[in-house]
Amino acid sequence: MKQLKLSALLFALFLGLGSCSSVSSLNPLKMLTGNNWVLSSLMGGGLDMFSGALPSLSFMDDGKLSGFGGCNSFSGDFELSGTNLNLDPGAMTKKACPGGGEDKFMSALKNVSNFKVDKDKLTLLDGASELMTLIPQSK
Repeated sequence: MKQLKLSALLFALFLGLGSCSSVSSLNPLKMLTGNNWVLSSLMGGGLDMFSGALPSLSFMDDGKLSGFGGCNSFSGDFELSGTNLNLDPGAMTKKACPGGGEDKFMSALKNVSNFKVDKDKLTLLDGASELMTLIPQSK
């Protein structure tokens, strides 16, 4: 009988907590959209290879992707299925850029296969390998 009461209490607690969370927080698309994500680490390293503004990404509800590679802007598409993510940076401006930061960033983008969001940090992954982390741009 004690076991039954404990099970009923745990079930009620689970239902109560579940109703307090927002359904949209479980939607992978909602986790990506609504922010301009700014690079905070690339391939586990620092960002000293970028001399100007840091790279950034913006995901739109309609599957469009826009961003900045550190020197050039781009616009393309993304495909999302659960936490599987495929990025296609698409068209890019062609300014001459100092250093190799932008090339490393764009190369890493093409290898993204999945992602995770923890609090205010977006981690783009190639399977289990972390490619980059991004944080929401301060407003």
